[in-house]
This record gives sequence, structure tokens and C-alpha cells, in this order.
Amino acid sequence: MNYTYKTKGTCSKEINFDINDNVITNVSFMGGCPGNLKAISMLVDGMTVEDIESKLLGNTCGPKPTSCADQLAKAVRAAYESQK
Repeated sequence: MNYTYKTKGTCSKEINFDINDNVITNVSFMGGCPGNLKAISMLVDGMTVEDIESKLLGNTCGPKPTSCADQLAKAVRAAYESQK
């Protein structure tokens, strides 16, 4: 299932990815820092929701209370919950 998440408080505006059961693939960000976000997308490809959350949830960017990585962790959880 393809999922789109509108981010909050980050330079990227949207995250798109596929979720099949509990596995995340094909992550792409709209906006933000292209090099870093492409790297994050490659690193999390094939990971479970729990693995992504354990590594990225709570990550901040400078003085902001969130980051693109944190938003990805929130996005995959929201997608997983919407499948139930």
C-alpha cells in the first residue's frame, strides 16, 4: 500500500512510501535536504516500523523539536496503524 504523510515542522513537506504488513520500502521526501533524505531513504528501505522508530523517533534538527527523520518515524507508525 502506498502512503503519503504531510510533515509538520520540517523543511520537507511530504513523505511517500510503501508499507506491506510491517515493512517499509520506496521512501521519498518532497523538499528538504536532498542528499541526507536520499540517504535516509536508502538506509531504512526494507526495515520494519519498529526498527525505524527505534532509530529515528525523537531525532531533532537544530532548535526544532522534530526533524525529517523524526517525521518519518511518525509517518510509518501512522501508516501501520491505518492498516488495522
